[in-house]
Amino acid sequence: MIADWQTLPLTNPIAIFLLVLLVILGAPFLNKLKIPHIVGLILAGVLLGPFGLHVLENDKSFELFGKVGILYIMFLAGLEIDLNTLKKNSTKGIIFGAYTFLIPMVLGTLTSFYLLHFNWTTSILLASMYASHTLIAYPIVSRMGISRSRSISITVSGTIITVTLALLILAIIVALESSQINTAFWIRLGVSYCIFVFVLFFLFPKIARFFLTRYSDSILQYIFVLALVFAASLLAQVLGIEGVLGAFFAGLILNRLIPNVSPLMNRIEFIGNAIFIPFFLISIGMMVDIRSFFVGFETLLVAVVMSVVATVAKWLAAFVTQKQCHLSSTEGNLIFGLSNGQAAATLAAVTIGYNIGLFNDAVLNGTIVMILVTCAISSIVTERAARKLAVEEAKTEKSFRSDLPERILIPISNPETMPQLVEIGNLIKRPNNVKALFALNIEAMNDENVVGGKLLENACKLAAATDNEMVAIQKNDMNVANSILETMSEQNISDLVMGVHAINNVYSPTIEHIIAKSNENIILCGTPQPLNKVKRLVVVVPSSAELEEGFELWFERVKNFTTQLGGKLLFFADKSTTEALKTLCASYKTLNVKFSELEHWEDFLILTKEVKKNDALAIVLARRATLSYQPLMGKVPYYINKYFANNNFMLIFPKQSNSFETTGKLFNPLYFK
Repeated sequence: MIADWQTLPLTNPIAIFLLVLLVILGAPFLNKLKIPHIVGLILAGVLLGPFGLHVLENDKSFELFGKVGILYIMFLAGLEIDLNTLKKNSTKGIIFGAYTFLIPMVLGTLTSFYLLHFNWTTSILLASMYASHTLIAYPIVSRMGISRSRSISITVSGTIITVTLALLILAIIVALESSQINTAFWIRLGVSYCIFVFVLFFLFPKIARFFLTRYSDSILQYIFVLALVFAASLLAQVLGIEGVLGAFFAGLILNRLIPNVSPLMNRIEFIGNAIFIPFFLISIGMMVDIRSFFVGFETLLVAVVMSVVATVAKWLAAFVTQKQCHLSSTEGNLIFGLSNGQAAATLAAVTIGYNIGLFNDAVLNGTIVMILVTCAISSIVTERAARKLAVEEAKTEKSFRSDLPERILIPISNPETMPQLVEIGNLIKRPNNVKALFALNIEAMNDENVVGGKLLENACKLAAATDNEMVAIQKNDMNVANSILETMSEQNISDLVMGVHAINNVYSPTIEHIIAKSNENIILCGTPQPLNKVKRLVVVVPSSAELEEGFELWFERVKNFTTQLGGKLLFFADKSTTEALKTLCASYKTLNVKFSELEHWEDFLILTKEVKKNDALAIVLARRATLSYQPLMGKVPYYINKYFANNNFMLIFPKQSNSFETTGKLFNPLYFK
């Protein structure tokens, strides 16, 4: 037993896993030496692998975790991408996909034929390896918070195009070498792709939507997501398509079903970035044989040519795309950095090419060196460009009223509605503010605090699952309204989020008193459907709303809500208010927004034709005696009960100036519970 950890390479599973964890733990410290942690993990694999100190063996366990890691990277790329931005930039993505495939193919084929003196078949297969790429540096982009930028969407679109075409060339060459190019081959290939598209884009989405909207257990949801990813990857492999494509498309399928700031998303990112992806990067380094450089001149020549051609070709593709699509230099560098990494499809191609006799040992060793070089360049360039782009976007997409505190109070009393209220509070706040949420539970003076305390504890756990800190406040008071108002004053609350249950068209005295006595932004929410079903937020805005003090604040809330869910925005307003909304929207490049005219609230019922099954409805109301108040707002609760009872909705009372005060009945909206 002692010999298990005293001999090299290590064979004790505990010792192996501990060493890998220490490597993962130590990699970030290389940032002080200006070495990205991704490069650090690859270098650790080189040092500790079978061709280095041989502390670790590149066995089945590393092969398994490494395969999971690369699938995880592609899955996250599909899951985190902004589908609205992807759609907006689809043409640019196709342009980049064409360039990042054709330029390496032409340059690679010519250099392989004339410099390395390979035959045309080998040269074309080698060039297809240059054409494909792996988003090896994607975790850097994700960490910087720019995964929804247009340059990322363009790169990801191009990746799918070039990887698909490169794998198609691989399949054709393999069939050509085995003399299987015939009508049956093309039929089989076409049928395989048709089956792949049908299962992934017609069957899987229905299964995913059914499961994730009916089962809320966090462990079950995570296991289901992993099962779906690997089912898609296995299906792709069975049909002769690389598994990374299946993983990526699985991410796209789940994109709208998993909100960007949900506990499930947090678990997916955490486990992938903590375990699976580092294992993959270490396994890449373990394949590098430094001694191959000293075996002969041919290996060195092939390695240098492959590394240079792969890098230059990808840089040219990114540069031409940058110029043609009018992108900034930072975006061009980011596209180059992300697309320069070689791993998954490259390894598949070189392995198959070696097995059928097209590639020799020099190409095999040169490929491993090329992977090391391109991954290092990819990580360094991406780190610098991503950091610069994050700063640029932070300056451009400013957060309105960012000088004001963002403190959101969520009164909770019902265990059934509590999770949705916490999720809404999480969605409407600024993503980088992890201390914005406050939960309040109020019990009668003679009641025990046990149930309320457990409810607050569960609310805090839900917030913590998304890396947010929630302040729990418990009070004993017979007057609920006064207790809420008192807490808002004590904690300097900027927003109040309350649940609403439409039983009849009567307003509870508690809610009426809070709205009348508070000047802050108040959002009353109804959630008959799971929030991950929301595809679009329809916002109804009254005339003169742009003149209210809280105009920018409630706009930021609905913008955050929609962005985090990856949905669309549709505003209904009159002409002057629409112009003010367009001015605010102009600061957000990734916002998918449309405007429709609603000149008079008498036309409110036109919404019944516009609001779809999976839409959420946000109605901006007003307190009496304010600029945007209209008497017809009193009918809104009736309309919601009659026409939109199955839609999620928010009733928003914008922030007013401190001098504002109202008395008397507001109107007869809903009974809040």
